[in-house]
Amino acid sequence: MRRFRLTVYVTSLLLAAGFALTGAATAQASPQLAAAGGYVALGDSYSSGVGAGSYISSSGSCDRSTKAYPYLWNAAHAPSSFAFNACSGARTDDVLANQLGSLNSSTALVSLTIGGNDAGFADVMTTCVLNSDSTCLSRINTAKAYVDSTLPGKLDNVYNAISARAPSARVVVLGYPRFYKLGTSCIGLSETKRTAINDAADYLNAAIAKRAADHGFAFADVRTTFSGHEICSGSSWLHSLEWFDIGVSYHPTAAGQSGGYLPVLTSAA
Repeated sequence: MRRFRLTVYVTSLLLAAGFALTGAATAQASPQLAAAGGYVALGDSYSSGVGAGSYISSSGSCDRSTKAYPYLWNAAHAPSSFAFNACSGARTDDVLANQLGSLNSSTALVSLTIGGNDAGFADVMTTCVLNSDSTCLSRINTAKAYVDSTLPGKLDNVYNAISARAPSARVVVLGYPRFYKLGTSCIGLSETKRTAINDAADYLNAAIAKRAADHGFAFADVRTTFSGHEICSGSSWLHSLEWFDIGVSYHPTAAGQSGGYLPVLTSAA
């Protein structure tokens, strides 16, 4: 019994560590001119490229990948400058404290994913993997309450700071994909949990899209590009639970970055 309890405890710690999204209206530049100035990529692990491999050694624990959508967009469009500041595990406060230094009046394009870690993504997935359907749903409801009560103000702080530092930039806020293809036979979480997790992604995306619109920013929805490539689809662009590399679990693969995220940024920028 003691060994079992220790195993569950250690597993929960590993899951929590690995699941982290592994860290006034703005005048918008026209999409055609976005590449003429500098490009700054902000955000969490979905923007840094955790799960895509090919990490830049100098990025350390931020795990910035040469296969992440910001790096790919920069290579394709050659903006006048490129600052890749996104970092694994980032929350809104981390963006404010550590990622905005590259923004200035010459910045033409800013991209970011942020909000998932603030809403408790790591703990939600840990809870749903290790516990019952009812416990999973209860934790998701707690996360939704945070999205209603606290996240909008956190996003406002980030968006206001971006507008103040880069008043001429086009700002593209990218959302998060649904994790699961439903109605299929798939080993792992129950259909109840999968449905609730997908619903939570929709709930988070709706809140982020609303705040982005209120600031005059573009919201780039990746749920359409990831459709048919969710976990349990047979052609997933998302890692499922990876016991031998916990940190990449529930993050986009290299194909998810190039096929899921890059096209929506390209369209919106």
